[in-house]
Amino acid sequence: MLNKILVLSVSAGEGHMRAAAAVKEEIIRRNSKAEVIILDTFRYASPLIEKVVLGTYMEIIKMSPIIYGYLYRQAEKEKPFSGFAKNEFNRIMNRLAAPKLVTFIDQMQPQAIMCTHPFPLGILTHLKSVGKCKVPIIAAITDFTVHPFWLFNDVDYYLVAVDPLVKSFAEHGIQYNKIKATGIPIDPKFAIPKNKSVLRYRWNLEPDLPAVLIMGGGLGMGPLGDIVKELASSGLPCQMVVVCGRNEQLRNKLIKLQPTLSRKVEVLGYINNIEDLMATCDLMIGKAGGLTSAEAMATGLPMFITDPIPGQEERNAEFLESMGAARLVRGQKDLVHRVKEFLSNVAIQKSMADAAKQIGRPRSAEAAVTVMEELCATYKTKHMVSE
Repeated sequence: MLNKILVLSVSAGEGHMRAAAAVKEEIIRRNSKAEVIILDTFRYASPLIEKVVLGTYMEIIKMSPIIYGYLYRQAEKEKPFSGFAKNEFNRIMNRLAAPKLVTFIDQMQPQAIMCTHPFPLGILTHLKSVGKCKVPIIAAITDFTVHPFWLFNDVDYYLVAVDPLVKSFAEHGIQYNKIKATGIPIDPKFAIPKNKSVLRYRWNLEPDLPAVLIMGGGLGMGPLGDIVKELASSGLPCQMVVVCGRNEQLRNKLIKLQPTLSRKVEVLGYINNIEDLMATCDLMIGKAGGLTSAEAMATGLPMFITDPIPGQEERNAEFLESMGAARLVRGQKDLVHRVKEFLSNVAIQKSMADAAKQIGRPRSAEAAVTVMEELCATYKTKHMVSE
């Protein structure tokens, strides 16, 4: 049983912190007295890093995604364990953030530490290599891909999204016995069976008309407004639900637009029960963030991916499309054509939904915590033997 666990993450976007929260919820479900601390690593250890590194990171993604994509691909080409950019980045991180993190770990004395973001993972493995971290380290990969920034010799276990990624990680030099396809940790509520008819009524949706979920992630990024107008004016036999996240400007714009649209469109802001909304819809249009994609797959929800951010979102889109669970659409006209084809072809709907279910891991948080329990028990046994 887990009693004291530290989860290190970074609030770059929302997916990494949501994965951490999913793991915490499952641990508490098993042991209500457990102490589970989620640390927004840079915010705690070094406000300078958060302001400079994460501020720059988010601005590049928003303002210059092509540049971000180029930097991501260049990093992919470097040797996994010894790339120059990776080593220099981690050297700076260790100098600025490691001292405060060491103090926190010493005070908390966790049984194990999980990382849901690669940046703190680099700090943690450095501390382990110099004897300042003596507990198991687990890396929960939050995308459907492998990137060298996640790869370190001193990680005890890698939790990956799907079985094919086990081989991919092994090809990058990670031992097979250190890799487990648990799925990207998502909220345990995704594993609870849903009644679609009840949910349709609750969300004010027509019971027999196909429902298309349109999302832009927690920040409401992407051309959601253009997508809604294009689909609503296309005459396609469907209703739409748009989740704007925390983008209030977009939400207000769409609410004003609603009366002029020829199709039913429900406009929502940030919601906490996305698992119910995904379960009631037939198709999702949006970004290819790791957590959002994992949630869609867990509910068997096919995806049409628009404007993936160059880098990990592109890789997620490539993987999901190769597995038959998603399609990458290019522009508004292609989107309308693809949606029309999807809605008119039951075989395509079933094929994509089945492929999504094959990828989906609704019990991923449960699987991740089970691995952590087993690893902690092994560490405890080894420690007792050595003493």
